[in-house]
Amino acid sequence: MDDRKRIALIAHDNRKLDLLDWARFNRGTLEDHELFATGTTGGLVEDALGLPVQRFLSGPLGGDQQVGAGIAEGRLDIVIFFWDPLQPQPHDVDVKALLRIAVVHDCPIACNRATADFLLSSPLLREPYQRMTDALQPLETAVA
Repeated sequence: MDDRKRIALIAHDNRKLDLLDWARFNRGTLEDHELFATGTTGGLVEDALGLPVQRFLSGPLGGDQQVGAGIAEGRLDIVIFFWDPLQPQPHDVDVKALLRIAVVHDCPIACNRATADFLLSSPLLREPYQRMTDALQPLETAVA
């Protein structure tokens, strides 16, 4: 990861206002990075912050999978995903796949405001960082 991070923003419908409030509060930090977002969330963030946001499809239409592919291919560095754990999602399988791919590829992912605040306030945000993508390999493979 370079010092300028590529940050993906995602929010389920019941969490979009929370994400927008968080993004407004952190606008000064976010403007120093490249922003990506799923469908509707991207449009809302772009309008609220006046910053460019590269948009993927809506989450249920494949946007979550596009973010996962971006992580796996090294095109995204950080994910801020305000998901709603209390509301059933029709694309729940995609949500779980996204969370799984973030862990497998050692991608920082924040799923609530507190974690997102800690992530954005980390001194590592402003400097290059090397992810440990072999962290989940079997011990014999990692040691060899």
